Amino acid sequence: MSTYLFVIFISFILNFVLIVPFINFLYKKKFQRATQRTKDAFNKPTPIFDKFHQHKKGTPVGGGILISLITVFLFFLFLFLYFLFDKQIISNYPSVVAEIKILIFTFLSFGFLGIYDDLNKIFLWQKSQFFGLRLRHKLIIEIFLGLVISYWLFTDFKIDIIHIPFVGVFEISWLYILFSTFVIVAFANAVNITDGLDGLASGVLLFSLMSFWVISRSILDVPTSLFIATWLGGLIAFLYFNIYPARIFLGDTGALAFGATFAVIGLILGKAFALPIIGGVFVVEIASSLIQLLGKRFLGRKIFPVAPFHLWLQLKGWEEPKIVMRFWIIAILFAVFGLMVAFGK
Repeated sequence: MSTYLFVIFISFILNFVLIVPFINFLYKKKFQRATQRTKDAFNKPTPIFDKFHQHKKGTPVGGGILISLITVFLFFLFLFLYFLFDKQIISNYPSVVAEIKILIFTFLSFGFLGIYDDLNKIFLWQKSQFFGLRLRHKLIIEIFLGLVISYWLFTDFKIDIIHIPFVGVFEISWLYILFSTFVIVAFANAVNITDGLDGLASGVLLFSLMSFWVISRSILDVPTSLFIATWLGGLIAFLYFNIYPARIFLGDTGALAFGATFAVIGLILGKAFALPIIGGVFVVEIASSLIQLLGKRFLGRKIFPVAPFHLWLQLKGWEEPKIVMRFWIIAILFAVFGLMVAFGK
């Protein structure tokens, strides 16, 4: 345990030392959201969102880039030290390399998709597009990446079951590929949607990841435990600068990569059923947005005054820090309950 706590501390220190120069670098390169005039999935203006987020104009976007780079660097560095000092790397699967491959590919592939979308949003390469990439194009790429990752989970790890605590284990064969793809894409977008208030997504993710870290340590899975530890240190350092009023945002680079990898960790640990509970806040956020989207598409009207849920609370008059802090508390409760379910027989 002390090794992983050391990893968290080193990751925190390195991220904390580099993040201020990185913020200055983003300002210098004008890596900032130039406007808060956004559009929804139907290419219509979102005046309510713009009203509550206009003051965020000019804040650097790209915190996810720094966390991702340092997390990957430290992850491989500590793996190398494990080999150097001949420490055993225990995995719950036959191939340690395959586990590392899936974690890193998810982290980086969704991150590259996110950074491309961030660049489009910031520099407005194609103004006619929805928030950077067209929504359908972005979704197609996410599904493709999710299918690749899910195929590896199915073939490399031979995962084709879903364990429902207190009920039983169900074998679903190749349908697992479709199931896990849906889970990965859903959480990638859920974290992206949640990342709308200062400290909201990063704080919720921090508490949720801690639950998966507890689970990975309980089953002695070294690669996943080590990866989560390096990631947690970066998130803690980032959150220090992301709380209200934020000096830096995750951007799609971080939100997409972090959401997809969060889902993959849950799948690798065999906790598909506990995943939506541990990440309950993200589920509520994306569910409210999806219901709103379906209402507009099939009923021609809004189901809620505004979505996602945190924006509706702003419309009701709740102050931003109040919403974030209460969501953190709810995230802790979800994480604790999710752990209880995860350890259920």
